[in-house]
Amino acid sequence: MSAKACDLLVAQPEYKKAEIIMVFLAHPTEVDTKPLVLRAWQDRKRVLAPKVSWEQRRMLPVEIRSLTEDLTTTPVGVREPTTGPPYPISLIDLVIVPGLGFDEHGNRLGRGRGFYDRFLAHPEFQGVSCALAFEMQMTELVPSDALDVRVKMLVTEVKVRRFAPHA
Repeated sequence: MSAKACDLLVAQPEYKKAEIIMVFLAHPTEVDTKPLVLRAWQDRKRVLAPKVSWEQRRMLPVEIRSLTEDLTTTPVGVREPTTGPPYPISLIDLVIVPGLGFDEHGNRLGRGRGFYDRFLAHPEFQGVSCALAFEMQMTELVPSDALDVRVKMLVTEVKVRRFAPHA
């Protein structure tokens, strides 16, 4: 199912136009992003992964050039780059977003710390936010508040959904 979701994503114009993408490094229960990362490198795209700065309570986009080297697993089980300078947020074309659940309005249920919401709300980020999930993660309604940021599109192994901007 992960491979199907990744294949569907790379067929989209948002992926094809993107030169710089930021991809989450998946937990075992999430869509495996490895096929997406390998394809992006094959397509000569620059691939970034989020590194959490707990002190600043934000994610820093850091370029990765390998899925085996220069990565670590944090105490909360998140894989991230070990080192590297933060990449300018304004240059990122596409951010691949994880989540526990999603609805038909682009709302997502994250892990409750707001890192992706703060990142996507950053005024310098002008790219496309795309959730990558399994169809079984879809639900009728995800509760949201003023600080939650909707994704612009959502890709599963079954279909692509695009959402109107939130008023």
